[in-house]
Amino acid sequence: MPSQLSSTRPRQRRNTKMSAAALTLLASTASMSGHGVTAFLAHTATRRTASSSAALLSSSTSTFMRRSKVMTTPFTTKLFSTTTEEEKTTAFRTTTTTKPFTNSKYDEENQSQGIVGSYNPSAFESRIYKWWEDAGCFTPDAKQSKECNTKQPYVLPMPPPNVTGRLHMGHAIFVALQDVLARFHRMRGKPVLWLPGTDHAGIATQLQVEKALIAEGTTREEVGRDEFLKRTWQYKEEQGGHITRQLRSLGASADWTRERFTMDADLSEAVVEAFVRLHEKGLVYRGEYMVNWAPMLQTAVSDLEVEYSDEEGKLFYFKYMVEGGEEFLPVATTRPETIMGDTAVCVHPEDTRYKHLVGKKAIVPMSNGRTIPIIADEYVDMEFGTGALKITPGHDPNDYAIGKKFDLEIINIMNKDGSMNGEAGQYEGLDRFDCREKLWEDMEGDGLVIKVEPHQQRVPRSQRGGEVIEPLVSSQWFVKTEGMGAKALKAVEDGDMKIVPQRFEKIWNNWLTDIHDWCVSRQLWWGHRIPVWYIGESGESEYIVARNEGEARKQAVEKGHPEDVILRQEEDVLDTWFSSGLWPFATVGWPFTEGEEDSDLARFYPGTCLETGYDILFFWVARMAMMGLELTGKAPFDVIYLHGLVRAADGSKMSKTKGNVVDPLDTVAEYGADSLRYSLVTGVTPGQDIPLNMEKIEANRNFANKLWNCCKFVTDNALKGADEEEMKTLGVNGPIGKEEFEKLSLPERYIVSKCHSLVASVTSDIENYQLGAAGSKVYEFLWDEFADWYIEISKTRLYEGAGGGGEEEAKAARRVLVYILDTSLRLLHPYMPYVTEQLWHHIPRPSATEDQVAHALMLADWPQMDDEVPLTTSEEAVSSFESFQALTRSIRNARAEYNVEPGKRISATIVAKGSLKDEISAEVKSLVALAKLDPEQVIVVEAGSDEAKAAAAVESVQLVVQDGVEAYLPLSGLIDPVKERKRLEKQSEKIEKEIQKLAGRLQSKGFVDKAPAAVVDKAKNELAELEDQAAKIKSSLEALS
Repeated sequence: MPSQLSSTRPRQRRNTKMSAAALTLLASTASMSGHGVTAFLAHTATRRTASSSAALLSSSTSTFMRRSKVMTTPFTTKLFSTTTEEEKTTAFRTTTTTKPFTNSKYDEENQSQGIVGSYNPSAFESRIYKWWEDAGCFTPDAKQSKECNTKQPYVLPMPPPNVTGRLHMGHAIFVALQDVLARFHRMRGKPVLWLPGTDHAGIATQLQVEKALIAEGTTREEVGRDEFLKRTWQYKEEQGGHITRQLRSLGASADWTRERFTMDADLSEAVVEAFVRLHEKGLVYRGEYMVNWAPMLQTAVSDLEVEYSDEEGKLFYFKYMVEGGEEFLPVATTRPETIMGDTAVCVHPEDTRYKHLVGKKAIVPMSNGRTIPIIADEYVDMEFGTGALKITPGHDPNDYAIGKKFDLEIINIMNKDGSMNGEAGQYEGLDRFDCREKLWEDMEGDGLVIKVEPHQQRVPRSQRGGEVIEPLVSSQWFVKTEGMGAKALKAVEDGDMKIVPQRFEKIWNNWLTDIHDWCVSRQLWWGHRIPVWYIGESGESEYIVARNEGEARKQAVEKGHPEDVILRQEEDVLDTWFSSGLWPFATVGWPFTEGEEDSDLARFYPGTCLETGYDILFFWVARMAMMGLELTGKAPFDVIYLHGLVRAADGSKMSKTKGNVVDPLDTVAEYGADSLRYSLVTGVTPGQDIPLNMEKIEANRNFANKLWNCCKFVTDNALKGADEEEMKTLGVNGPIGKEEFEKLSLPERYIVSKCHSLVASVTSDIENYQLGAAGSKVYEFLWDEFADWYIEISKTRLYEGAGGGGEEEAKAARRVLVYILDTSLRLLHPYMPYVTEQLWHHIPRPSATEDQVAHALMLADWPQMDDEVPLTTSEEAVSSFESFQALTRSIRNARAEYNVEPGKRISATIVAKGSLKDEISAEVKSLVALAKLDPEQVIVVEAGSDEAKAAAAVESVQLVVQDGVEAYLPLSGLIDPVKERKRLEKQSEKIEKEIQKLAGRLQSKGFVDKAPAAVVDKAKNELAELEDQAAKIKSSLEALS
């Protein structure tokens, strides 16, 4: 093993005062990560000086310290043009000609303009967001000061998107879900930290810069590391702000004052500190292992960055000649070029075809007579293929394991660029695929070819570059994960971390039980350069792991080396997932404020919920869990909430080649952010994939429009009769209590009861991460209960023409209308923040508290702040009103069945028992309005009374609504018997002709015998339907006789 020298001295506290050079460094870093220097420094005031972190990034010390100069130096050539995505981001900017709001006076100016026109999200979404952000609404203490708020913070670490990325539906779904959680818990009074940021995306970013250099006719090797990094920072600066602006357009209420970038100076120090500490624990080592190698990028890549595609290939059958005779082993391979790296042929020990050959030697084709052993192992499936496997430990992960078991030689036959090296003999210098063709051609000439067959195979390709991945054994840096994985397993088993949905626990357990050491080195230049220094001008046998070069030199001297000893820093950088694995704690001050009680680290770590897609459960979530537990001793979050993947409407994967990609920016521009968010969150359960179609988004836009119109009714109609004093009392300061509730009439008691039950249900659902169910319930209540029933009934209280006019009754209706609308807006706000905020400013509201940074709905109280105190409801009121609803529906159905003209008023006698009879009697005017009855000819009588018997004696349509509730509709009032008979007779005659015509076709042998069975069946079904209609018409005619 190589000598591994690391620091054993106690870690010293660094001076937290920043030098001018450090301030310059942080200023440039802050500008690159998208937030101001002031905000950045506010969160780094207690951190170590940045000067020691200069050597930690991927550039050399001098280059990194020159970054402030680099970023302000104009370049004569702009390497990267702005993409059309920038134009799409303008969907977030308003296109309306309405007078723009002054942010400081948004509330008053919005209210003064009134609710005008129809729902048009582009007229207000960007304005509202700017107001929220400028006012500081997204900060943890926006609702209540830190000193006054004793509640446990709710912390959501935002999965950092690639810094140069563009918004896609994967981003949209996590914003929608996480914002629901952030806004809900913020309204419930918790200090919420939704911490945003971006990832440096080592491979993706470097690939784009390399492509630009190639277009210029040069390469990164030609320009050198310093110049390449300078250009990469420039590219990041030009392209890096789009994704965060686009996240804002979706309404993300993240605390942008804390926005982080994984290569911020202090985060880079945290990365180095993590690596050093893991090394000190004996968890970091350098060794040779099989990795996924990307020849074009010339780096190892993680399993996540490898995508497998089913492709048509070939299966090559050839002869492996046995040494000393004419006998051979038939072997098949999909990659003939790897033959040059074979070190054994393996058969099953019980395979009678080859048992006698075990222990002998086979001759490697085209190798000038190199021989390899024939071995036996139960790994071989005798029934698959020829039953004989070529073993190439240097280029196949399964073969690598067998090679280790049998102590076989590992031969690497390829250079890092995918060309053949000297171990390939005469094929040295050929590209791997050219070698495949040339080698096979030569083998055919030597009579070693048996056959070639088409073969469907899974080909591993680089997610970034699309190239075929080459399994390769190389020297890399690894983190031991067995012990760390065991801690992550135990955290879930003990309940320290909860996975939602629970079914993913099994997958979590399986993966962490069978975990492999983590290859953390990448052969890139963009990223966190590994803090390892090799001693001497050449060689890698002796190295030092240290926090910076100064510390490394001190250790070298302590080991007996001269002070001017040459130290060479490791060229490789760390896997992007390594730095991302520190995200929950490094972003809030680790390791600089460890042990400090009044620090962000103490307040906001561990996090509460990590919400992300199930597809990165292992690659990111598991690594955060392992790193957090190992480095802080605590699980990094309490809950892991996993969402599904957004798919096309038919359930297939969205793909540019298929043309079924839904662009979130285009969708926001056309339908508004609220409609998209609501469509992504509702109608699905946690962990389930989300099929997305435009019809659903359009339907949810219609829902927003319905809400808009409901609010217009309240503000423009219902509240017109309220004087100034009444308006002051209508603002909702808390739930309606029992005393006020019991004074209300039945419809009001019903809608308040349903609303309060909704509040309890939605609150419970969101607390338990059933976000989709909660959102759907609000939709159903607003549309089916409030809009369809109570708003219509309220008109009978407000308007004289509808039976209203009483002052107290109108006041009660206004009170309930505002209360239900206000409560509904609060419940819906986490899902549809823009339209709810816009509308809330137009209804009577209580004043903001002194601690609130803005008088905003997003900072208002949730309708239920105390779970211990249930809201007032009445099962009796709900039951009675549901009887009233059933009665109304029955009368409406009867009108439809008898084709009563829409504007015609009919008479009715309602029969009911006891208190229900009294409740219905009190709401006759509501029944008149909803069922279109004649108010002069509607009576409500007691069941069993003489009036009820008299109603039954009259020729009427009897409607049995439920036990104890009936309605009698005099037939004379429903229809004109003469006109109705003529209509029915005409309809009967028409249907009879159609029956005779269709029956004649079915009696025709030519039709039945020659027509397709489906056509015949369709005709039979149509005949049955016509005969059923004829029977109903006949019955109706008999009833008129």
